Amino acid sequence: MSSQPARPPACPGEPVLTENGAMVVDGRELRVRISLRRRRLGLTVERDGTLTLHVPDGCGAQRVEEFVRASRAWIDDKIRLSGERRQLHPVRTLRNGEVHRYLGRDYRLLIVDDQLDAAAASVDEGPGAVVRLVAGRLRLDGTVAADPKRARKAIADWYSRAGQRWIRGRLQPWAARMDVSEPAVHVRDLGRRWGSYRSGPAVDGVISLHWATFQLPIHLVDYVVAHELAHVRVSGHGPAYWRLLGRALPECRQLKEELDELGRRVWMGDLGC
Repeated sequence: MSSQPARPPACPGEPVLTENGAMVVDGRELRVRISLRRRRLGLTVERDGTLTLHVPDGCGAQRVEEFVRASRAWIDDKIRLSGERRQLHPVRTLRNGEVHRYLGRDYRLLIVDDQLDAAAASVDEGPGAVVRLVAGRLRLDGTVAADPKRARKAIADWYSRAGQRWIRGRLQPWAARMDVSEPAVHVRDLGRRWGSYRSGPAVDGVISLHWATFQLPIHLVDYVVAHELAHVRVSGHGPAYWRLLGRALPECRQLKEELDELGRRVWMGDLGC
């Protein structure tokens, strides 16, 4: 993330940015995030190449435009890297025998006829579930598999449910280890981001994790969780942020590099022919 101290609040008459709004600077569209705790302007290039602008409360549009223009070379470099990484994400055809991963282990997709049979029953899934992980196979209802987009949604929904159950007992120990409040956690589609933290009406905020995160080995899922928990106390990715994360996870820099490399080979939901 590129960052820079903010100047005092905007002068009277100068436009003030709004939370979740958008602004365009030299043809670049940026999503605006405002934080009461933040004192510095910051930029994040998301995994899908979109730009997020992190703004202290009351910062005027003119100062933001100057900051974005001064960061042009940094933005171009990050977008180039994001594009290179995005190109390596695999596509899936969702056909019988295809390999899918859950918590770092490989499971082959098994297309079953009609509704999943009684032998595939699981206490973790309701009777109408069309995807189940049973006996080393990820079982998918054949009527759903006939429509790739529907099958993609069904598998993503399964990862979301499985991830939500798995993370339930994982968050509190990490929050205690990092000495931060335990936020709520949601598993959903985040585009090309592994996770995000958002403060809100609830004091402890909300962590969101991408359903694809749960394809990673457990130690990298833990890294993503710890990475987002650090934002409960520190916005952005400056020195204070890495000091906090490093105290709880001394190997965080190595794990980040491992995630950057292995993460490029994780299925993010792209479909092929």
